[in-house]
Amino acid sequence: MKEYQDWDATAMPHLVAAGEIKPIELVDEAISRIESANPKVNAVIWTDFERARDRARGDLPAGLFGGVPYLLKDLALHQGTVCTFGSVFFRDFEPTISSAAVERMMSSGLVSLGRTNTPEFGLLPTTEPVLHGATNNPWSLEHSAGGSSGGAAAAVASGMLPMAHATDGGGSIRIPASCNGLFGLKPSRGRTPRFPPLASDYISVDLCVSRSVRDSARMLDVLAGALPGSMYWAPEPAMPFRQAINMDPGSLRIAFATADVQGRPADPECAQAVEEAARLLESLGHIVVRDAPRLDVEQLSEAFRILWSAATAGSFELILDAMSAKRSGRVARRALGDWRTMKVLAKLDERKTGLDAFEPFTWDLAAHARNHSAVDLMIALDGLQAISHSIAAFTADYDLMLWPVLATPPIRNGSLDQSAGLAAMWEHLERYVPYTPIANFTGRPAMSVPLHWTESGLPVGVQFIGEFGQEAMLLTLARQLEEAAPWWDRTSPVAVSTGNSSR
Repeated sequence: MKEYQDWDATAMPHLVAAGEIKPIELVDEAISRIESANPKVNAVIWTDFERARDRARGDLPAGLFGGVPYLLKDLALHQGTVCTFGSVFFRDFEPTISSAAVERMMSSGLVSLGRTNTPEFGLLPTTEPVLHGATNNPWSLEHSAGGSSGGAAAAVASGMLPMAHATDGGGSIRIPASCNGLFGLKPSRGRTPRFPPLASDYISVDLCVSRSVRDSARMLDVLAGALPGSMYWAPEPAMPFRQAINMDPGSLRIAFATADVQGRPADPECAQAVEEAARLLESLGHIVVRDAPRLDVEQLSEAFRILWSAATAGSFELILDAMSAKRSGRVARRALGDWRTMKVLAKLDERKTGLDAFEPFTWDLAAHARNHSAVDLMIALDGLQAISHSIAAFTADYDLMLWPVLATPPIRNGSLDQSAGLAAMWEHLERYVPYTPIANFTGRPAMSVPLHWTESGLPVGVQFIGEFGQEAMLLTLARQLEEAAPWWDRTSPVAVSTGNSSR
């Protein structure tokens, strides 16, 4: 099916509705491509092909993505499927419920084929879990596909399917989108539902990585809307996002910078990507100014580390409690708040598998949270809120901020020592990923747009950060950039080797 690579997830349901293609044909083609490309990239770590074929042959919901093949990230709860969270301990966990986001995705007519790889609990900007092994970048198999939605991005970039589920708690949509030459939008806090609730909901959101802007806009329409009882709500959009992308963005005022908040310059390739994007924006009639907010760097670093570790530890214990309840047959309770109980369970599991139940960085983050009090967390949140107000004061003069996504092009797999202690890892992470977390703790929408490739052929995205609730402005600009500097025709070597064609 040579045309498959020419269709995005918006085109496919129209073809299905017109009777030009059947969902089962799309699913079979996606399965064929997974079987061809996955041995090279290791993006898909669990498959559900026969159930997918049954769903494709049946009566699909009348939604925006009827018949489109899809993959869920290995962090999403989907009833009756395996969800490992990238962790040895959870290698056989089967959720008894589906998350609200997954329910909405499935109600749109998507056909899930399986799970994509992620680092343990989605904690790192590279996808190399002990349980499933490293995901390779389809543009260069020695390099990282990014994280934590690295499997999702590698699956799309290798031509398996046009888009895949992704989440973002510190850059986990934007980072792999940048590394794989894809579009990736992180919505505003509260825009997409987060239920069952986890401690990470303050900073984490669901959406996707995609090849086209209109696919992400369409997925945002599918997921948008808070649930009754949600702690965070984003304002209702003036129109569906899939319609908003066709509006003229007008002349936007955009502040851009290439150095991080500590004043450290980005790699020349990443800086070049931003500079080129700034010139392109000017040619499109936007006002581009070299400027950046002045922030308390030490306060930001320490406060975000406390928040991130607390969110990790909280989610970790909630999931672990549910898992142990299933294994022991008891009713889930918070007894596993006892750190000693958690360690005992981990040791028992290690004796069965011969592998550490959890990776060192996961333990270190959870331990860091336990070394701080609830008062420390509240002070950290107050500090981040103060920084958020500083950024808001700065952006009163601008519509958007333009920054790199990462400080360097994609790193090589294995170059991030995941066994190093928290202090060493944190220093490395702050140097490699200084730009993306700000959108998470401020709750702002942000996107990675694939506008640059290095001389060696590695993708480098640029990041735009918008005002809270203003995803439409980002998407409208992204669509304008997509038309001015098209990336659709760029296909990775792995995608080309599967027999794909370019549009």
